[in-house]
Amino acid sequence: MNWYVVYTKPKWEKKVSEQLMKLQLECYCPLVIKERQWSDRKKKIEVPLFNSYVFVRLNEEERNLVFQSSGVVRYLFWLGKPAIVRDEEINTIKKWLEKSDAIEVMPYQVGDKIKLKSGPFLNQEAVVQKVNKTHCVLVLESMGCVLKMSLNTKN
Repeated sequence: MNWYVVYTKPKWEKKVSEQLMKLQLECYCPLVIKERQWSDRKKKIEVPLFNSYVFVRLNEEERNLVFQSSGVVRYLFWLGKPAIVRDEEINTIKKWLEKSDAIEVMPYQVGDKIKLKSGPFLNQEAVVQKVNKTHCVLVLESMGCVLKMSLNTKN
């Protein structure tokens, strides 16, 4: 059995997780506690660590069962195949959340130093110079060039 990533409707992560459990499917929606400010008060609430994602563990033959949940949109794909998350990665997320309540997934920000993990500039270090909804501009100092990287917002 593999862990797959299910893409949900916005703000449906917890509902989808509950619906999948009712279908007796093993799923995991990592939650963190955040403090939210309203006009009259502050309140701590549980929010998903990954927006619109729920992890589900099942056999390949059972993959269509998740669509019985009304909040499931599709599977997350990587290189043309459904993305598979290793057990170790799920366990690592669980351990992080047990140890810390200050975890937050943030998009790239100007000034961040990153290491490219794919493409023709594999393993090159870059500095984020600009970020918008569709792309990042990276400076590859070691090569003396600027790279415009598209952000895949569809997955």
